[in-house]
Amino acid sequence: MTQQPRPRGAPPATGGRRSFAAPWSVASAALGVFPSALPARPLERGGSRGRRRHGGARCQSGVLRPGQHAGGHGGGRAARHRGVSALQSKHHYAEGQARVICDKVQAKLLKECHDPAKMCITDLRISHWEEAIQETIGGEANRNLAAECYFLWKTTRLQHLTLAEDTRGLLTELRKGVRLLLLTNGDKQTQREKIEACACQPYFDAIVVGGEQKEEKPAPSIFHYCCDLLGVQPAECVMVGDSLDTDIQGGLNAGLKATVWLNKAMTTPVDISPVPHYIISSVLDLPAVLQKMGHKMNAKLGTDHTADSNEAH
Repeated sequence: MTQQPRPRGAPPATGGRRSFAAPWSVASAALGVFPSALPARPLERGGSRGRRRHGGARCQSGVLRPGQHAGGHGGGRAARHRGVSALQSKHHYAEGQARVICDKVQAKLLKECHDPAKMCITDLRISHWEEAIQETIGGEANRNLAAECYFLWKTTRLQHLTLAEDTRGLLTELRKGVRLLLLTNGDKQTQREKIEACACQPYFDAIVVGGEQKEEKPAPSIFHYCCDLLGVQPAECVMVGDSLDTDIQGGLNAGLKATVWLNKAMTTPVDISPVPHYIISSVLDLPAVLQKMGHKMNAKLGTDHTADSNEAH
């Protein structure tokens, strides 16, 4: 078997490697596992061929959360706190006004629809701050203040974006036996900045950002692109993700071997739709689920991580 190409800075491989697709989220991303028995193709970047489906706009179902799977929600809290403090100390807003402005920005992010053909993500998010300030304080729009607040907020979030130590260890061990691919929806610039900030590149064989592709999750095309990128068939891949609508539905649409839903809630809804093949409460439960699927995982993974997982069907 010829050794497959590896990205710079990646941990050395040991033995044969299979493939696995799991949910990961730099915003709301997915991780994939692919079998290494098949020849791997050279890694390539997705081009910006065509831009958006659904009329061109990319709508977020939730705010991009850099810390969700990479160290918690501390980045968002810290960014909000710093924004409130700056508005109070430097621009002399009352604490209540400053908090309302930051809350309005958060609400705008949750409903954000972005069409890069019309406006870059930076201009759009500065506009969120500009509108929030004007809606709260009144008077003339203050673009300079809005830009200052946005860049302060963004820098703080990125500074607090880290990959948890136990997650790094898990990915390192997984990668000795399987190929890992990180798939995330979202704007190219925003997602690449977060990927760079949390330094997760060395832990994956490839990273695919929806904003660089023709379609995003849950469209089958982006999943098939990921499979082609690593030279494997959809029926040999596992999708792990925290979003039923994009990760699980997308994996089902693409005909992947299995879908694994990362559900951090203590209770599982009675009626789940779409229905994943497996449910886990922590990404650390993945090794046990993969063993159930028949993957020959590294022995260390099987003994070090005990999974509290449930089969959905």
